[in-house]
Amino acid sequence: MKRIITVCAMLVALSMALSLSAFAADTSEVCYPTSVTQSEDKTEIRKAYDLAPEQNPGGIPRSDFEQEGYRYTLIDLLRQELPEVEQRQHTETVSLESKNKDMASVLALLPQEREFITDDGLTGVLTLKLDTVQVEPSGYGSTTKQLTATRSYPNLAGQDTQYIPKTIEENGKTLTLQNIDWQTDNTANMDGYAIGDRYTAVATYTGTTTSSYVKGYTVTADYTGTVSRIVLNRVRYVAIFEGTQLETPVERTVEQTDTETQTVAQFPWHYVLIPIGVVAVVGAGIGAALTIKRRGENEHGGTEEAAE
Repeated sequence: MKRIITVCAMLVALSMALSLSAFAADTSEVCYPTSVTQSEDKTEIRKAYDLAPEQNPGGIPRSDFEQEGYRYTLIDLLRQELPEVEQRQHTETVSLESKNKDMASVLALLPQEREFITDDGLTGVLTLKLDTVQVEPSGYGSTTKQLTATRSYPNLAGQDTQYIPKTIEENGKTLTLQNIDWQTDNTANMDGYAIGDRYTAVATYTGTTTSSYVKGYTVTADYTGTVSRIVLNRVRYVAIFEGTQLETPVERTVEQTDTETQTVAQFPWHYVLIPIGVVAVVGAGIGAALTIKRRGENEHGGTEEAAE
């Protein structure tokens, strides 16, 4: 029996918790107006609510109310997006390659104005700042060139290379002997008799020279100006209430009573009545169980007395 009572108590607690949770979920965060305007004849009141785009407008009051002898009823709820312009100063640095470093060639690559889009979506036309233009070499290369020079060494007694220099200097570069072309000179003395062959050595020297050059140039420059974008930070809701004049205090009292009755009727009584009903049903079940138990005990007791 104790187990039955425990289970019933748990069901009652669970039912009440679910009812309270549903009642809490059914309510919305109350919104408060940012401005209230009333017509001169008091027949209309407009309440403006500025909310964030993600904010729920369900918290805007819509029920009737009385003010200064008038009863106001909601007739329309308008929604208006309020876009705003976000802007700021921005500097954008550009980098590009150029084959030449003279300013005329560089400026031909840099327009006076350029349109940019920032990482966070702002756009604008920015102006070139000439004092920020810089040109730097982007890389170097090298070339190797073959050098050749000849030297003549005449009136040599024989074709002996010991008389020929193995290296020479040419424009600051050292050249190495590569080849010798021997030429014979038929010479004679003053009497016209030959005195023997003489030789001229034509020596060829070769070498290499390496020079470096700039492959290209990197140009950097800054563009500056104002960037902007349109953002939706607010949504305005305008609740329009139409007013009806209350004629007599008696009618006003009756209407107040009707309003209170309507308010009471609109209250979610089912959230309260459901737990009460559950308690009543559980209580009835417990009572019936106790009655059956006592009846069984009485019948059992009577049977024992008859047996004696």
